[in-house]
Amino acid sequence: MGNLLKSELFKLRKDRSLWTLIIIIMASAIFYPTLIFIDNGANSATVNEFFTNTGIDGNNYIVKLVPCILAGFFISSEYSIGTMKSIGASGNHRIRIYFAKLMAFSIGAMIISLVFPIVIMAASAILFGANDLPALDYFIQTMGLTILYAAAFASIMSLFSIIFTDSGKTIGFLIIFFLLIDSLLYAFSQKFALIETIFNYSVFKLFLDISKIHLGNGALLKFLLVPIITWFVFAILGSLIFQKKEIK
Repeated sequence: MGNLLKSELFKLRKDRSLWTLIIIIMASAIFYPTLIFIDNGANSATVNEFFTNTGIDGNNYIVKLVPCILAGFFISSEYSIGTMKSIGASGNHRIRIYFAKLMAFSIGAMIISLVFPIVIMAASAILFGANDLPALDYFIQTMGLTILYAAAFASIMSLFSIIFTDSGKTIGFLIIFFLLIDSLLYAFSQKFALIETIFNYSVFKLFLDISKIHLGNGALLKFLLVPIITWFVFAILGSLIFQKKEIK
């Protein structure tokens, strides 16, 4: 397992799509506060406002959509180029192969999830002054929860990536899925009590609330447990599907 994970992490580090996505996100995070600075001057906003209103809230779409592209290239494309067949023939158990791939992909998704809020905070601090930085406990809370939910979403993406085994189909389906799932669950939750309960305790609903400044101990425990449980549930489902799947 250790060698498999090292191999996957090496591939992740060398993955051009990951670094391309990171560069694009960094450029966007620098460009936005720079544009505000040019248009409105140095007193028009604060670092805390950029971090909370733009960095955290705007990161919602980045965390859900950008790793979909990485999933297509890092996981699904290995079927079409024959890499997955070679890995499967190496003698390693398929469950180990899947978990190594998932853990590496989850780390990639975590890295992507941190880029936008951290870079926009740093860029705005340089442009507008570091007089109103977010509180350290709030920064740690939001960033910690962000990487947990990014990993949970990555486990869902990984599951569908091995189902479709084609980068184009995977990316297209995942982007549509994550664009619509919140609205669909919300609509059904208005009609069915069971769906409402599932939605209220889902990563899709809770992720939207991680920017709340004060979370009680009970609420914080829920915010911590739900993404962890989600990751393990979808990891097990994905490994079972991968174990039964024919690799050509």
